[in-house]
Amino acid sequence: MNNIIIIDTGCANFFSLKKSIQSLKYSVKISSNISEILSAKKIFLPGVGAINTAIKYLNKRNLIPIIKNITVPILGICLGMQLFFGDSQENGFYSALNIIPESIVKIKNKKFSLPHMGWNKIFFEKKNILFKNINTETRFYFLHSYCALLNKYTIAVTKYGHFFSAAVQKENFFGVQFHPEKSGKDGQKLIKNFLEL
Repeated sequence: MNNIIIIDTGCANFFSLKKSIQSLKYSVKISSNISEILSAKKIFLPGVGAINTAIKYLNKRNLIPIIKNITVPILGICLGMQLFFGDSQENGFYSALNIIPESIVKIKNKKFSLPHMGWNKIFFEKKNILFKNINTETRFYFLHSYCALLNKYTIAVTKYGHFFSAAVQKENFFGVQFHPEKSGKDGQKLIKNFLEL
């Protein structure tokens, strides 16, 4: 399949994701070009760091209305997933894309240090197509200090001090808090599942 785009958010390790996709024998391009994004069949929205930095970058390139109106499958990864939400309490209060009208909050954890970094189990009761051939309690790699609490769009959860969303879906918008491109064979399965939607 051609026309796979990784949206350049200005704040991600795009090349590890690109390599993961290419290892599955797909062609992929990193781009912030509107016409290329609009012609894509599958889209990835990765990100790390501060949500306000990513929003400023996307706004400068006039990508916010483009992303909000995407009709093909799009997968937000880590900060990319958080961008789908209404707002974030990170370093103040910042508006995001408001595709999912919920807030991003700091992980409430008195026993463990932040960021939440490393391998952690995810749990789901009803399998979503994103988790085809992946078992509940599979471990994925996380690196974050802020999270989405459980909401009606949650399709998988994890626990670090408290339960929060490990993955979400609203229509064609899929999001994972973890990094599938850094999560070994099960991460590759998830990327493959998304590409085969």
